[in-house]
Amino acid sequence: MTDDWTAGYVADIGYTYGYYAELNPLRARLALLHAGFACPTFENACELGFGQGLSVNLHAAASGVHWAGTDFNPAQAAFAQELASASGSGARLFDQSFEELAARTDLPEFDYIGLHGIWSWISDANRAVIVDFVRRRLKVGGVLYVSYNTLPGWAAFAPMRHLMTEHAQVIGAEGAGIVSRIDGAIDFAEKLLACNPAFARANPQVQDRVKRLKGQNRHYLAHEYFNRDWHPMHFGTMAGWLEPAKVQYAGSAHLLDHIEAVNLTAEQRTFLREVPDPMFRESVRDFVVNQQFRRDHWVKGARRMSALEQREALGAFRAVLGVPVADVPAKVSTPLGEATLNVKVTEPLLKIMGDHQPRSIGELEQQLAASAVTYANLLEVVMILVGSGHLHPAQSETQASACRVSAQRLNAHLMARARASADIGHLASPVTGGGVSVGRFGQLFLAARAAGQAEPAQWAQSAWQSLEAQGQRLIKDGTRLDEPADNVQELGRLAGDFAQRQLPVLHSLQVTSD
Repeated sequence: MTDDWTAGYVADIGYTYGYYAELNPLRARLALLHAGFACPTFENACELGFGQGLSVNLHAAASGVHWAGTDFNPAQAAFAQELASASGSGARLFDQSFEELAARTDLPEFDYIGLHGIWSWISDANRAVIVDFVRRRLKVGGVLYVSYNTLPGWAAFAPMRHLMTEHAQVIGAEGAGIVSRIDGAIDFAEKLLACNPAFARANPQVQDRVKRLKGQNRHYLAHEYFNRDWHPMHFGTMAGWLEPAKVQYAGSAHLLDHIEAVNLTAEQRTFLREVPDPMFRESVRDFVVNQQFRRDHWVKGARRMSALEQREALGAFRAVLGVPVADVPAKVSTPLGEATLNVKVTEPLLKIMGDHQPRSIGELEQQLAASAVTYANLLEVVMILVGSGHLHPAQSETQASACRVSAQRLNAHLMARARASADIGHLASPVTGGGVSVGRFGQLFLAARAAGQAEPAQWAQSAWQSLEAQGQRLIKDGTRLDEPADNVQELGRLAGDFAQRQLPVLHSLQVTSD
């Protein structure tokens, strides 16, 4: 692997095909309004380091926002461009370095710039280029989203990560490929820990993390752990980096972070309230929760809204239930363990939202008044349900209608691809302005349905034809189904369940074409 154009970043294995909802500007709007900041109208957006480009393409196809972006890896950029061409969204996606992108003269000023999973894995020189790009290209009032590995959460494992990366570079055989070198590094780490070194005794959680690594996707591990540059960063250090870009911290993009009661004990909340400086308070909070990964919004020219402005803006915010009512859990995972949702709010709320039609928070407040649900309790539950992926932000009907065709084109392309691969698990929804979860079999069932096959049994047969042609078999309860009849039977069961539970939701989210 050469070091000329890669700048030390892993390039001999592709990144995963993940979708990151935090990159959806609609979601950023909710976070900013909840934090009390004015939010711009999003017209032009840019994603830096888009990986395989799934997020940027889903957002470009499913919303009226004009997207641009770059990823230095030409193979990944080519795939992203393929998706953009299929949807006809007009997304402008390049394989340029950040420096080359910054030098372009044909890009607009952006209302939104997003970086997910790139800041911690690049050099200081590239970070400086990004900061200058944000300074020059982010509009006044515009929003920067950036996620990054954080200290102190990575402090214990950072030395082990360094040792594993060094093993892959020094001991691993270059010709064997990155996957072999990763496997060798993990094996070496396990043998080291088996010797009961003092480091492991002082950091007992390291052994559990190495065990988890062994079962994780090697494509993910290559990019997460084995780049030359890997720099977890304190929040205060991040603020220092961004100061030349003239942006101000505006709060977490992780919506559950906004609800203190599910993240902090009463004693911790009291302690943090006594820290007078809000920026230093963020650094202290990271120690309280042992923060490992931050997802933050920064605004150029952040403007605080009045209480009235905030209430009206939040009241106009629309959301839609994106899962069957039965799939909404009674509890959500938090740094404190599990938080139980307020059933006095969730039950009447889900009864209203169970038709999977978008409603504004203001409409919900009025409809729930008879159930004695307060505005504060409603807003808290909405934030939790959006943050946990059960409710989705929703565009206006006019916006949804304008991008329906491009979303359908992208979905048709992805569903055709699902015949051979399960690596993409999302489709575009013009209602949500982004991606919604649909697994491989769901995509195959939708494709069969779009081809005129009306019954679940027909969808199962169509899916089986794709699998059988490739010698593929289903796994049920950990056991491979070798007999064709058993595969068809299981696919039939899955298709029936899909038709009953997920299809009505996807129809309301306009993921389907009818």
